[in-house]
Amino acid sequence: MTSITQARATLEDVARLAGVSSKTVSRVYDGSATVSPATKDRVLSAAKRLRYRPNTLARNLRRGGVSSAVAFVIGDILNPFYFQVAAGIERELAEHGLTLLLATTDDAPDSESVVIDALISQRIRALLVIPIAEDQGYLEGERQLGMPVVAVDRPARNLLADSAVLANRTGMAEAVRSLTALGHRRIGFVSNPSQMYTLTERLAGYREALAEVGVTDTSRYERLGNDPAAGIESGVQSLLDMEEPPTAVVAGNNRATKAALRVLRDRPERIALIGFDDFELADMLGVSVVAHDAGELGRAAARLVIERLNDPTGFTRQVEIPTRLVQRGSGEIPPSGVPTTAKSRPES
Repeated sequence: MTSITQARATLEDVARLAGVSSKTVSRVYDGSATVSPATKDRVLSAAKRLRYRPNTLARNLRRGGVSSAVAFVIGDILNPFYFQVAAGIERELAEHGLTLLLATTDDAPDSESVVIDALISQRIRALLVIPIAEDQGYLEGERQLGMPVVAVDRPARNLLADSAVLANRTGMAEAVRSLTALGHRRIGFVSNPSQMYTLTERLAGYREALAEVGVTDTSRYERLGNDPAAGIESGVQSLLDMEEPPTAVVAGNNRATKAALRVLRDRPERIALIGFDDFELADMLGVSVVAHDAGELGRAAARLVIERLNDPTGFTRQVEIPTRLVQRGSGEIPPSGVPTTAKSRPES
């Protein structure tokens, strides 16, 4: 059986059914005060019968304006963190009559400018982006033309842009301090490569907290795998195969935590583990994590967009969203031979 599709009603169709001119229909949807209430009701009734939907974007473009859409460019579409951030952005924008468009680079640096160029051609009102390319300077011209650009999760490079980020360094430092307080000194760090802002900050926090107790040679316990899964797992395994293996491990993100869990679950010894980023079932598995509110990160980024729309010439700002250490058991395991009630002292 062949399905039959009906053409979408046009503005002219509404005008004919309502018995008015096309210009009158346009005035109704533009909110013009020159249209009488009776005529407005007739037009809207005709539009409802015809299931007519005005093309707001097209009308704005014809006037040389912009749409009410704000674009958010994310990385890996399968990462739940991005969707939590997007949900926060959408809620905040909706309160100001703005809508959210979501696009992805698939974490491919070369895709970033291509995806963003396509969005800008649609006259978006503002742009939020999780930077993945080495340089965002190509957006400086758009910023100077008045389009707000806000970097999310990591600052933009070579671009004067507002940003909303997590307290990466302090969050990781807090996790490591909780381990050193239990007596741990050999603490491994496992994650993706450290070129990314979030991970360089977390690695810095790890090193700073260990330096506070006299541990300055941390490189031998650092494993930065190229592959989000296999590379990290092999890195954890290489740590455990050392002559003096770590008694605790911290993971740089949720993927690294899961990879570490897969290795540690088969080990006979009890090794402390703290991950950065919460994840589904972490509470059921008893995994201690550095947690944060991804939705609030999104809301903060959206508020920066609103501020920039209202004040295009103000100074750029970076908003930092706090983190918190959630202790569930895996990060509270003391090193072998150290009593749980013992107070540790910095190494001399």
